[in-house]
Amino acid sequence: MARKLNLLMDALEAEGRKVTFADIQKAVAADGIQLHRSRWGYMTSGTGHNTTDDRLLVSLAKFFGVNPRYLIMDTDEVPERVEAQMDLLHTMRMNKVRNFAARQLADVDPETLRRITEILAARKNDPRTDD
Repeated sequence: MARKLNLLMDALEAEGRKVTFADIQKAVAADGIQLHRSRWGYMTSGTGHNTTDDRLLVSLAKFFGVNPRYLIMDTDEVPERVEAQMDLLHTMRMNKVRNFAARQLADVDPETLRRITEILAARKNDPRTDD
């Protein structure tokens, strides 16, 4: 559950929306559900009891814009929209790393910079890497 919720929050961040606990609490309250910060903390950290409250999970799914089955069912299948946003977020983060590296390596000769770029590009396309 924690992995799924964190993926959903990251997907919204990739869309440019920074999600806060207050946003989530307000959304589920509109569905008549009370969510305390401590419970949300347990849910997003993976500590504590696994949440089986279908009403809460359906409300959260509505907030995040995914099919409730994603949160209710015991499946690792990531919704297509979330997967696309995660790919975008990954690309954005890699670009941030490349930009940082370019600034740090400003005095390095062009051939070395090209080689570093090739290595980073190859690593991105390598299915054995996790970044």
